[in-house]
Amino acid sequence: MPDRPVQIALFETTPRIEALDAGVARLAAFADTAALRAFIADVAAVAPFRHMAVKGGRRMAVAMTNAGRFGWLSDRDGYRYSDADPETGRPWPALPEALLAVADAASRAAGFAPFAPDACLIGRYEAGAGLGLHQDRDEGDLAHPIVSVSVGAAASFILGGLRRDAPTRRIRVEDGDVIVWGGESRLRFHGVAPLRPRPDGATVRYNLSFRRVAV
Repeated sequence: MPDRPVQIALFETTPRIEALDAGVARLAAFADTAALRAFIADVAAVAPFRHMAVKGGRRMAVAMTNAGRFGWLSDRDGYRYSDADPETGRPWPALPEALLAVADAASRAAGFAPFAPDACLIGRYEAGAGLGLHQDRDEGDLAHPIVSVSVGAAASFILGGLRRDAPTRRIRVEDGDVIVWGGESRLRFHGVAPLRPRPDGATVRYNLSFRRVAV
C-alpha cells in the first residue's frame, strides 16, 4: 500500500437513516466514494481481484479481494478466513484508520455498538454479475454487525429472512449508500441482483463489506 495517508470523510454528518426492518438500516449517501475508489485501487495493486471458486467448483461471478487482518476465501474446500493472500503468501493490505472510522460511524448511526472491523471483503460487480442469497456466518463473533458500503453503479440489494425460503425485498443502493445489519438480523439471508448492463458497457459496482472475525 502507498505511504500517503488515506483521507476518507462522510458525505452526511447527520445521515438519512432508513430503518428497513429490526436490526437493518440503510444510510443514504454516507461515504466519500472518491476516496474509497482510490483505496480500492491501492488494495488491488497489492492483492489483485480474482474470481474465486465455490464448493461445487464453479467460478464466482463477482471478483473478490480483501483488506484488513483477515481476508475471506472460497474454494473447493469451502469458505474460511485467512491472514494471508494465498496467491502471494503476504498479509492482506491494511485497513487505514480513516476507513475504520467510517465503518464505526456507520455502525453507531444504525444503532449498534462501536465497531472495530478486522476484515474488509471487496467485491467488484460488472454487468450481469450478482450474488445469490447467503448468510454471513464464517465470522468468529456474530455479535458484531455487517457494514456494507456501495461504490459506483446502482444495484438492488436483496434482503431475505432467517430462512432461505423466506420472502425477500429489493432495496436500491447507490454510490455512497451503506447497509448495516446485525443483532436479531445478523444471520438474515441476503444477496445482490445481477447488475444491469449499460449501453456504454461502463457498469461497475464495488462493495466493501466490513466484518469482525476475531473473537
